[in-house]
Amino acid sequence: MTTTTENLTTDQEPTVDASAAEEFAERMFGVFNDSALCLLLSVGHQVGLFDTMSTLPPSTSGEIAAAAALDERYVREWLGGVTMGRVVEHDPVSARYWLPAEHAASLTRGAGPGNIARMMQMVPLLAEVEQQVIACFSTGGGVGYEGFTRFHQWMNEDSVATHDAGLLDLVVPLIPGLRESLEAGAAVADIGCGSGHVVNLLARAFPNSRFVGYDFALEAIETAREEAAGWGLSNTAFVLRDVAEIDDQEEYDVVTAFDAIHDQAHPSRVLANIAASLKPGGTFLMVDIQASSHVHENLEHPGGTFLYTVSMMHCMTVSLAQGGDGLGTAWGRQTALQMLDDAGFAHVDIHAIETDPFNSYYVATR
Repeated sequence: MTTTTENLTTDQEPTVDASAAEEFAERMFGVFNDSALCLLLSVGHQVGLFDTMSTLPPSTSGEIAAAAALDERYVREWLGGVTMGRVVEHDPVSARYWLPAEHAASLTRGAGPGNIARMMQMVPLLAEVEQQVIACFSTGGGVGYEGFTRFHQWMNEDSVATHDAGLLDLVVPLIPGLRESLEAGAAVADIGCGSGHVVNLLARAFPNSRFVGYDFALEAIETAREEAAGWGLSNTAFVLRDVAEIDDQEEYDVVTAFDAIHDQAHPSRVLANIAASLKPGGTFLMVDIQASSHVHENLEHPGGTFLYTVSMMHCMTVSLAQGGDGLGTAWGRQTALQMLDDAGFAHVDIHAIETDPFNSYYVATR
């Protein structure tokens, strides 16, 4: 139902459709109840209960707690909640619980990028800064990265799940000739590399190429360096640097940015610097949110509400905290294409891959 204000005047009360009002209220209560389930799913993922239960036959709370090496009383209460949410099945006669295989397929680490329980962690993570974001509604400005105590940890887990499943077999082939170039030896930079898993995966697969990752978060850079050292890589470098200040000129054959551009304080400047850093014939791979730049065109987006929420609670606000533009998560393909054109990219192709339904893959050349 679409409501307009055309027929309302200051002396006329709006007509209320009682059935529609009741339907809306019921939906809102469902949202409230399911938000509690979201927290239970996040907890279950973090303490390993879904992984444990996927290996067990129907078991009591004590047996499940023992198998997971957790406190039984907390496990029992958690089981009650996820049973109410129809996630776990329960037999009241034997007092046993089990996780159906059909549910485990979306809730365990074995599901890789299809593990929805992993995604649930974003809700409590964002809730940690709720009061700070509320203050920004009055004062403006934003909440900096330091307000998100577990952000890099979650992003690294998400990167591992997503890119282990598809980076080498699905993403690399998007760029014609890229595999051959990397095998022969290419210079590659990753902008906003975070914990560096993408860089390290590529460096391990293509030892003849040289890779550098840039990020301004020391915690993330240290994690990236530790992983590279653990893998024995000698063809990576991770540099603590504000990517808006990169001034490399025709240095790289390929530049990548995985879900990093929309968070930047000054994304236009970053894109222009990226274009300047590419060698003639070089390619920029920009992985960013799959959405429209227009709100009404995102109404049917399966994750539309989440995109605007994570933008307000993280992506937009961290940009504004740096005195930035506050581009936002749902900047969309129209704005992205215009900004790439403004940066000097003459040709852009947009792709999608099955292991990453939230993102579009922009392949841009000057």
